[in-house]
Amino acid sequence: MAVEVQSRADGAAPFRIALIGCGRIAQVAHAPALEKAENIQLMAVCDPSHEVARAVAQRYGVPIVTTDPQTLLSNPDIEAVLIAAPDRFHHQLAEAALKAGKHVLVEKPLASTTEDCESLVELSRQSGLKLQVGAMKRHDPGLQYARHFVARKLGEVRSFNAWYRIGTIRPGVEATLFPHVFADAQARQVEAGHKADRERYLLATHGSHIFDTVRFLLGDVRSVTAIHRGYGRDHAWSLLVTLASGAVGTVVITVDVPGDGAEGIEVFGSTGQISVNTHFPFFRRASDVWAYSDADGAALVPVFADTDAYERQLEAFAHAVRTDGPAEPDVEDGLEAVRLIAAVAASASTGTEVLL
Repeated sequence: MAVEVQSRADGAAPFRIALIGCGRIAQVAHAPALEKAENIQLMAVCDPSHEVARAVAQRYGVPIVTTDPQTLLSNPDIEAVLIAAPDRFHHQLAEAALKAGKHVLVEKPLASTTEDCESLVELSRQSGLKLQVGAMKRHDPGLQYARHFVARKLGEVRSFNAWYRIGTIRPGVEATLFPHVFADAQARQVEAGHKADRERYLLATHGSHIFDTVRFLLGDVRSVTAIHRGYGRDHAWSLLVTLASGAVGTVVITVDVPGDGAEGIEVFGSTGQISVNTHFPFFRRASDVWAYSDADGAALVPVFADTDAYERQLEAFAHAVRTDGPAEPDVEDGLEAVRLIAAVAASASTGTEVLL
């Protein structure tokens, strides 16, 4: 099918991408971001449900609709794919895309197992193609400021506390913020079955974010010691984390807590400290930051414009492909996040420290 490619006024051709997986996260996050992202053209959508794919395509004026990913992967006009399918499909879809010569932006976690992640690391290296993981909070200006501050003004990292809490009011907040979501009743039932193992599902889904934030700001992790408590549908993990640098900190993941949730990190160094409070991403608001350094002799509270981290990650992905720059986060970052998820699960089940 011939598709007209819209160029910018300056003549630069748009970055041509296809969306694989048109479920909830695709509809509430990725498709709206694709519509707004600078010089990026959504060429095609793919979903096992033709009705869902067609509804999403009609909403955004997308010319190609299919239920077969191979239709997109064999299209020479498509440069890259955004994989927003459930995580159990990430490995096979990303592998197929890389083998077809397409760059890949894949939702977190990178894959379900460390072995699958390692195979994608190797395939990405061999192909020379970009594989970026959708840990979009790396593109939050507040967290980017924090990373710069930690590197320049905090001094030696000595301790940290990080938290990720989902609150019971979240469904009502989502109902207010989200557009109508097209869904296939049978597919929704199948997904509910896969999410029935809530301990595994919640740790992978929410751990991916907070573990990536810890690594983004503070570097690699040497070991974790984890305790898990389950309360029916609710779960809590408390972790003691030792960084490769030797610094020790804590991470707490709790789903659900009564009322509102929260996400953030505090880091204390030899010459400064910083606190980051990250908002629910669909508020399109940068993290709030409070920072103090001995060099400044004062607390700093930077102010940022409202942002859409999903849009920013797409633009960063397109830039990395077009300039052959680094993906952020890249496939190896995705592997490390999944290694941490596995280490936490292993530590919680054995009651022992797990080395990475």
